[in-house]
Amino acid sequence: MELSTRQKKIIEIVRRDEPISGDNIAKQLGLTKPTLRNDLSLLTMTGILDARPKVGYIYSGQTIEPLLFEELFHQKVAEIMVPPVFIKQTTSISDAITDLFMHDTGSLYVIHEVTGEFVGLLSRKDLLRASINNQNITGTPVAMIMTRMPNIVTITPDERIIDAGYLIVHQEVDSLPVVESANSTKVIGKVSKSKLLTHFISSGYEVEKNKEK
Repeated sequence: MELSTRQKKIIEIVRRDEPISGDNIAKQLGLTKPTLRNDLSLLTMTGILDARPKVGYIYSGQTIEPLLFEELFHQKVAEIMVPPVFIKQTTSISDAITDLFMHDTGSLYVIHEVTGEFVGLLSRKDLLRASINNQNITGTPVAMIMTRMPNIVTITPDERIIDAGYLIVHQEVDSLPVVESANSTKVIGKVSKSKLLTHFISSGYEVEKNKEK
């Protein structure tokens, strides 16, 4: 894997000033933090840098083989996304819990009962918290407890798997809704932590196996 000039500069800054925040890295380069998002995600996902919450970036010095990197990270989200489980916003909390376990999923995507528009998301934690704190889960709709748009991080199918991994880690979410296009509310799939882990393990194993041949 050939690093860009900017990525090499980032590594130099981190090695010199670690631990250092993304904001301070961007400041030294005269750029904004969002501009460096892909560079920082690449360097952390490959193990060259390590991102520690409330501490900053540190240099780990690990490297990854180019073939393995291409296999793991440069594929598109569309290649690993899975169908989401949809429920209506009028669905009761108790029925949502049943749907969650029947489909063995970690999240439910909530749509408007008339327009079919994606309006919210429910995680296992949301439903567990609601079942403990709410005495009337059979009569309370999920619209009362769901995380609503636009407060949900989404991704498009043509973005890279490395970008999905970055968002899941840094936004501390269990899954990302895959929307048809930027600013769209039409969900066509999802990417979860477990799906990413399965992809990384199976792809890495295949690369290692081919090296032995």
